[in-house]
Amino acid sequence: MTPVRIAGVGMSSFSTPRHTSPYTDMAATAIIDALDDSGLSLGDIQQAYAGYVYGDSTSGQNALYRVGLPGVPVVNVNNNCSTGSSALWLARQAVANGAAECVLACGFEQMRPGALGSLWDDRPSPFDEFTAVAESVQGSHPDVPLAAQLFGGAGTAYAQRYGISPEVFAHVSVKARRHAANNPNAVFRDPLTVEEVLDSPHVFGPLTRLQCCPPTCGAAAAIVCSPDFARRRGLGAGVDIVAQAMTTDEPSSFTGDLMNLVGADMTRRAAEQVYEAAGIGPEEIPVVELHDCFTTNEVITYEGLGLTPEGTAEKFIMDGQNTYGGRVVTNPSGGLLSKGHPLGASGLAQCAELVWQLQGRAEHRQVEGARVGLQHNLGLGGACVVTLYQKVD
Repeated sequence: MTPVRIAGVGMSSFSTPRHTSPYTDMAATAIIDALDDSGLSLGDIQQAYAGYVYGDSTSGQNALYRVGLPGVPVVNVNNNCSTGSSALWLARQAVANGAAECVLACGFEQMRPGALGSLWDDRPSPFDEFTAVAESVQGSHPDVPLAAQLFGGAGTAYAQRYGISPEVFAHVSVKARRHAANNPNAVFRDPLTVEEVLDSPHVFGPLTRLQCCPPTCGAAAAIVCSPDFARRRGLGAGVDIVAQAMTTDEPSSFTGDLMNLVGADMTRRAAEQVYEAAGIGPEEIPVVELHDCFTTNEVITYEGLGLTPEGTAEKFIMDGQNTYGGRVVTNPSGGLLSKGHPLGASGLAQCAELVWQLQGRAEHRQVEGARVGLQHNLGLGGACVVTLYQKVD
């Protein structure tokens, strides 16, 4: 796989819908920050991929036009919660295939309060089959948001299979808040205890409210370029994408295993492709940004990414192997649980965090000595993008 350089990254602070700015302002902030970080100008951008889930057609152009009118191709991307990393995947491909030398990927979301829901009830839903499988396993729960049913059900399946208690999942929320305390861009930075997490209102399965990511608004951006372009422009040391894979659902997603229904199998396949392409294994990775939309998904994903063997996530968590001083620091940004989850921006915010980590710019969140980092971004419906970054001198 041809390496592609990250020339610069940027992001806005994330916020709740009540305190948000318009998506155009947030996106402009992220794009300008990425340009400033790279030392490039808008005129250097040859293509742009703009990701968002909730918005009208050509919102990507509208956001980019707030920075300038470059006249280059702008492609709007929607892949549910993996939208931001899907935009990055497309941008990387454009550079790796030689279609362009310098490409912008940006993502943004101006969300409404409350649980996610469909805006189109006059046509088939992309989640009809997911709903049918979940109902066949755990019955119908029309008063519970679908995402909570799916990820809560997956957590129940994991707990039953390996005999863990709800407290194990709660520890993930506590860890997320502890990490987010050092991230000025995160929404929720106040500490939590396991007891507070477990005592918050019950949602579904092992999930309580403090184990579910909040509706969030924000934006993030990354500029990717060829190594040759970077050399010609004197961009110097940086971070390369050395391997990346996107997977979608296979028949295993719909066999009744709720963990596979929410992407465990997609995650495993994408991770295996990335490790093989990079020649780097999970045991060599010190920092990971993974898709913790619910605590249950973080637990399942530890094993899908090969960070700990199957069935051992409880020991991995309780021994502190998922945080500073352990084997691998997961979600130093605070993750979706605490940093927030503006759907179109999340994948690119993960990218920004890992770039800062590998460049030694993560300040109080810094994972010392990190030279490689792994990103995992998942969207139901479905798509999973796994990306491996490496520092280059």
